[in-house]
Amino acid sequence: MLNDQNLIEIDPNQSYNGRLLGFDFGEKSIGVAVGQTVTKSAKPLTTIKALQGIPNNWQDVDTVITNWKPSALIIGIPLHMDGSPQFVTTLARDFALQLKQRYNLPVHGIDERLTTKDAKAQLFERGGYKALTKQNIDALSAVLILESWINQYCED
Repeated sequence: MLNDQNLIEIDPNQSYNGRLLGFDFGEKSIGVAVGQTVTKSAKPLTTIKALQGIPNNWQDVDTVITNWKPSALIIGIPLHMDGSPQFVTTLARDFALQLKQRYNLPVHGIDERLTTKDAKAQLFERGGYKALTKQNIDALSAVLILESWINQYCED
């Protein structure tokens, strides 16, 4: 579960081996990625449409969870550059709590500052302006969030 101080809670006795899902939270769309702790890598899956951070169709989230059977869910928590919370931080936290209640899986947050900027740069490098679609940006941002969490919290 997420805590108020740093929005990240890790159980030191919990092993995080296997498959994880990462979410790039947004008010209008939520990028989703799947990753493996063994390879420390992730790949983009999809983008889920949302309204004020709530998925338009929870069935889309249900399908991703059912298909990939993750051991935990990782949510990018948006913060201001100085680390202080912003309005959307509360919405992301609410989304994380809804995921925990709905799927009874461990849910962890990680600072997502600059992931969108990094995703845009990578996409532009690979495919120019045509690659810079909202779906591509959100899904790749979810990859960066998930890989960052895996590299930070999963042992070699």
